[in-house]
Amino acid sequence: MRSGVVIPAHPLALNAHRKLDERRQRALTRYYLAAGAKGVAVGVHTTQFEIHDPSIGLLKPVLELAIAECQRPGLIKVAGICGPTRQAVCEAEMAKSLGFDLGLLSLADLSGATVDELISHVVAIAGILPVMGFYLQPAVKGRILPYEFWRRMAEIENVVAIKIAPFNRYRTLDVIRAVVDSGRSQEIALYTGNDDNIIADLLTPFRFGNGETFFVGALLGQFANWTRNAVEILERIKAARSGRQQDAFDLLALGQQLTDANAAIFDFANGYRGCIPGIHEILRRQGLLEGRWCLDPHEDLSPGQSEEIDRILRSYPHLTDDEFVARHIDEWLN
Repeated sequence: MRSGVVIPAHPLALNAHRKLDERRQRALTRYYLAAGAKGVAVGVHTTQFEIHDPSIGLLKPVLELAIAECQRPGLIKVAGICGPTRQAVCEAEMAKSLGFDLGLLSLADLSGATVDELISHVVAIAGILPVMGFYLQPAVKGRILPYEFWRRMAEIENVVAIKIAPFNRYRTLDVIRAVVDSGRSQEIALYTGNDDNIIADLLTPFRFGNGETFFVGALLGQFANWTRNAVEILERIKAARSGRQQDAFDLLALGQQLTDANAAIFDFANGYRGCIPGIHEILRRQGLLEGRWCLDPHEDLSPGQSEEIDRILRSYPHLTDDEFVARHIDEWLN
């Protein structure tokens, strides 16, 4: 984790009956690993939080499919952990028993909890498996979390990483400053989840009065698409951070294009309502998904979103990995 890698937030492959499409679920994982991702995050927002509902019954099957495909040594296996403490503890125990390395801990279901209660919740999960903190943006059911929470959470020994995804520069700085102030900036791996600011996040050294740190890698829904290209971008960023100044400027320009693409795919114009269907639509066009169905039958592309995706594909073909997918899709599906 601390070396910095690309970890796609894994989508959920459904068939036309909105049932799990095991063949395509496996194919997506194979695609990500073949593209150079060093792991996957499953059971997270992009996988649809609804799978954590026991009445749907998909959490364990989806986690098991990911583990079955992630048998190569060195892969980072991240399980999304949700719900009140009792539920979260059960999910953490299941993830550990299946072989996951750490839990990405969503606090979305603890909207009324105090900072003390949130810290107790994190401690309970950290006693079971390593924790990756998660700042989920409020537009998709996250809650605002103050500096005090992040400062205290950073002191919990088994918190090993944080995904920062509030889509807000001020809140992003709250988390990073808290980690630096804790004295654990060399131990806690920071991963950007700000799909609207990916490259700038990864290029920026964050300097405070008592220290400096940076985002080492990315765990993103945006990188569930065009993953081969995402891996290459991260390698360019690492080289730029080591002193290749001109490429840093080129990367900032690429960052503007990637943000424009993310606005279309994540449906910024409509408050992110079409976020997951937008990811599915790219994968559908590549042939990796049969359709863009979600568990919620009302969740689909917003009016005009498909046309915006068309515009992005015309304007920035270099952001895609369509040729790579076309060469290998048959082997992943078989």
